[in-house]
Amino acid sequence: MKLRTIENIDVRGKYVLLRDDFNVQIVDGKITDAFRIEQSMETIKALRASGARIAICAHLGRPKGTRNMEFTLAPVAEYMKVPLIPDCLDKDFMKNMQDGDLVLLENVRFYAGEEANDPDFSKKLAEGFDIFVNDAFAVSHRAHASTVGVAEILPSYAGKLLASEIEHLSAVMENPKRPLLSIVAGSKVSTKIGVLKALARLSDKLIIGGALGTTFNYALGGKVGNSLYEADQKDTALEILNYAKENNCEVLLPLDKGVAKEFTATAERTNKDFTEIEDDDIIIDAGVATTERDTAAIRDAATVIWNGTVGMAEWQPTWSYGSFAIAETIAEQTRAGKLESIVGGGDTVAALTACGVKDDITYVSTGGGAFLEFIEGRTLPGIAILEDK
Repeated sequence: MKLRTIENIDVRGKYVLLRDDFNVQIVDGKITDAFRIEQSMETIKALRASGARIAICAHLGRPKGTRNMEFTLAPVAEYMKVPLIPDCLDKDFMKNMQDGDLVLLENVRFYAGEEANDPDFSKKLAEGFDIFVNDAFAVSHRAHASTVGVAEILPSYAGKLLASEIEHLSAVMENPKRPLLSIVAGSKVSTKIGVLKALARLSDKLIIGGALGTTFNYALGGKVGNSLYEADQKDTALEILNYAKENNCEVLLPLDKGVAKEFTATAERTNKDFTEIEDDDIIIDAGVATTERDTAAIRDAATVIWNGTVGMAEWQPTWSYGSFAIAETIAEQTRAGKLESIVGGGDTVAALTACGVKDDITYVSTGGGAFLEFIEGRTLPGIAILEDK
């Protein structure tokens, strides 16, 4: 896939509408994880150094097309030390801009026309700008006004972050170093059928963990207690297992689990084999035997793709055991030059950060849903419109 990029284009004195993904976690008005903002800085710095006059378009949360100030981007503007334009459709600020200036537009999702990809809204958003640059991989699976609508109006290009995401993910999908191990966890089989099948075709081994793994164990007759799982996905789980077998992909399901009698961070942990799980047990984390087997599989791999924590990794230290062991082993093998590692998804990246190993991973994607859809092989509208055909 070849994209039009900002390399070698003349932006001096041009008004650039830059789509970034600043959908970050904010607690009490302060950003708790600036990963996505920091990843966007390379493009921002390059455009400013080249003399562009830049307005960043971004969103935060789901205000549902209303001006809900709970989702203001003011904390992001404060963190970046740039002016916040209170209305993303306001153009008055442009007349005072100089080459290299940068502003942040208020949440584009304050308008219903954004998610509807309304042509009139797209036209108003694009008005006054010379160039559109998309650097928001994480929302490029959405056909919104700020990813597709404005790209149909303005000369459009991929930013450095977005181009890097596509380059790294394409490389691992098209010609991975083998053996390739994929680790997929999370809560619902129903939302990951496509990606599980795609990875079963691609991978030599596939670890299925978390509540996803619980559903697969249930499908095979295992005890699941009072845990999160999808009883109606039993046939789907069996179908995926058969599909993996047909594609010579070995599937590794949970052997045991960390369980408790209540679903809380402070609950007392017991490790149980699936045959020992009682009706009132709640599965919260991967078990010891499962984790030992999974980390051994990582050490045998040449490439690892990981999406989804295998337990409540945010409930440290009791329930982060499985996820942290995976993160630390991937980082250890990557540091040693024995592994290429690709990690994506908000909770998974948060686990890397909590372990202090994020910088040791070969490539950390800013995408969650986009990451999975790209791996699945779906067309991402915000990417497709930037292809250099």
